[in-house]
Amino acid sequence: MSEHDDSARLSRRSMLKAAAAGAAVWPGLTAFPVWAADHPAIGTWPAGSAGDSVTIGATVPRTGPYALQGEDELKGLQLAIEHVNAGDPLIQAISPKTKKGVLGKTVKLAVADSEAKPNTAVQAQTNFITQDKIVLMFGATSSAVAVALNKLADREKVLYIVGISGSNDTTGKDCARYSFRQCFYGQTAAAAIGPVMLKAYGKGKKAAYLVPDYTYGHTVHQSMKDFLGKNGGWTEATAQVAPLGAPDYSSYLLNVANSGADVLVNINWGHDAVLSIQQAKQFGVLDKMKLVVPYQVPFLAREVGPDIMAGVYAATDYWWTLEDKFPLAKRFNAAFKAKYGYMPEWGANNAYMQVALWAAQVEAAGSFYPPDVIKAYESGATMKSTVGDVHFRGADHQLVRPVVIVQAKAKKDMKDPEDYWNVLDVLPGEPLMQAADAFGCKMGSPT
Repeated sequence: MSEHDDSARLSRRSMLKAAAAGAAVWPGLTAFPVWAADHPAIGTWPAGSAGDSVTIGATVPRTGPYALQGEDELKGLQLAIEHVNAGDPLIQAISPKTKKGVLGKTVKLAVADSEAKPNTAVQAQTNFITQDKIVLMFGATSSAVAVALNKLADREKVLYIVGISGSNDTTGKDCARYSFRQCFYGQTAAAAIGPVMLKAYGKGKKAAYLVPDYTYGHTVHQSMKDFLGKNGGWTEATAQVAPLGAPDYSSYLLNVANSGADVLVNINWGHDAVLSIQQAKQFGVLDKMKLVVPYQVPFLAREVGPDIMAGVYAATDYWWTLEDKFPLAKRFNAAFKAKYGYMPEWGANNAYMQVALWAAQVEAAGSFYPPDVIKAYESGATMKSTVGDVHFRGADHQLVRPVVIVQAKAKKDMKDPEDYWNVLDVLPGEPLMQAADAFGCKMGSPT
């Protein structure tokens, strides 16, 4: 036996003796769990969960074109942590074993502005890992950020729950063993809204696409183009690709206007979506063609206004009037509005659900040890949510959940100032999803 093996065995035996004696093995821990002695240190474990609290590191855009959506996500995250620490009945409905805190430990939050930039997010999360010993990363709103954090999660062996990320690649070719996504994405958006478009506008139409130039835009564009072409004989009149944060869409919209398209499919997101739709109206594009938003943007209807948005179809993750169908949605809406003064958008709901579902997995594992938590996620256990029963798919770490089809209301049909969308359908997720390996997901070992 090597000297290294002898040292490892002695170290393990020493920890077991200390645990049995109730001695402090790590700072703030008075009785080291017996199971912990069977695992080598990995990522921030066990230091990150050794005391009476654990920390989540959040990187959301608080400036830039996605800032409004990032702040909404942050609010959902803060509410979820507040509920976890209080043992709120809503959290307990999703994570029944949660009492106060996760495994009895208070959850804390560290926050940084990602600016929707991958390098900024990775640097901030690296600091959280080094300085705060975070047990969990949260963040995205940009799929480019999500993909970068996927890679960081696997490299650093720290769990990552994805915020808003619509790219197929996030749980496709860029999937990660340490990463889990709750929200819908390009493939499911296309499979959900495509039939609605074919029914409303017919077959053999021409589509013009406004595409943000990064992984989200390209994969949603491809999914929409593939579905409409295969199932409806639609053709692409033009695809106008613009950088994130473009200040002016006039040149792109001129090409759209001259393309002969019947429908404008706007894949832009955040303020980019607002600006491009407003300019499409100003330039007369929307007088020539219908508008569809396949991946609905939180606050879009409010920012653009019902006069322009009326009748527009969109696919989304969550809309607050789902409370008429799902009891947990009603409880979430009430808690969110009581704290923040408005009905939640889907970014806030996504963030809340990600934390609640993570708590359920940790409680099921009985440990913060990352490979154990990953096994709990991959078990495929059914959990309750604000949109009904859901479960994670073990092969690609994508949540199997409904996609919601909405249509924007005219101002005269709004029952109150926040009643922007009419829910047309809530489609079960599994029939909308591709095979788990269809987009190239290949995961490594969790250790």
